[in-house]
Amino acid sequence: MDASPCDVASGVWQSWSSVNWASVHRTTRRLQTRIAKAVGAGDRRGAKRLQRLLTHSTSGRLLAVRRVTENHGRKTPGVDHVTWPTPESKSQAVGTLKSRGYRALPLRRVHIPKSHGNGTRPLGIPTMRDRAMQALHLLALEPVSESTADENSYGFRPFRSTADALVQCRNVLDRRHSSKWVLEGHQGMFRQHQSRLAARACPDGQADSAAVVEGWFCRARPSLSHRSRDATRRNHLSRVGEPRLGRTRAVAH
Repeated sequence: MDASPCDVASGVWQSWSSVNWASVHRTTRRLQTRIAKAVGAGDRRGAKRLQRLLTHSTSGRLLAVRRVTENHGRKTPGVDHVTWPTPESKSQAVGTLKSRGYRALPLRRVHIPKSHGNGTRPLGIPTMRDRAMQALHLLALEPVSESTADENSYGFRPFRSTADALVQCRNVLDRRHSSKWVLEGHQGMFRQHQSRLAARACPDGQADSAAVVEGWFCRARPSLSHRSRDATRRNHLSRVGEPRLGRTRAVAH
């Protein structure tokens, strides 16, 4: 196993300012490459072992903390009102990224103006620790998703953009015998099948990661008042037996 001092979970390391980031990136990329190779070879047990190594490694935790403390939302706290602005707080945060006993906190719900200026829309803000845990598990799950995802999937994928999707749409639809209908699914389908999606996001045997991912899905639900919750429950009971496939929209070409 090509391990390095930053490749294992260790509670003893130097200060934040002395981290060799080139070595951290190199170690993390090497583990991600090995995960992708294991998935491509059908070695699910090996992929699981490497994912666990990555999520418990100091390199992965350092990168996760750095990602959430150097973006535009680094000064925005969650429900715990905690941020990590100093090198000392970032160093302490690395030691808190542990899966054992971890439970995601509720989102802090705020309303921000819509882009077109008509009203507001709700926005859920996770805590800094939850954001860092998401970034850490993304490092381990992204090699799997990129190895198994559809080649024509472009949403929320690295090194892909809207321009790539537009080019593919033109190549597929701008033909004499192209499809005439486009179906758009509503996000209600996503929430309804969140357990299945969480299980598919992780290889077989990754029960811990699947539980963590599903916990984030559950925390993303907006909090309801008692009156709204009762109304939602009555509405659901009145529609028992009806298909709940979410909203679809058909567009003719």
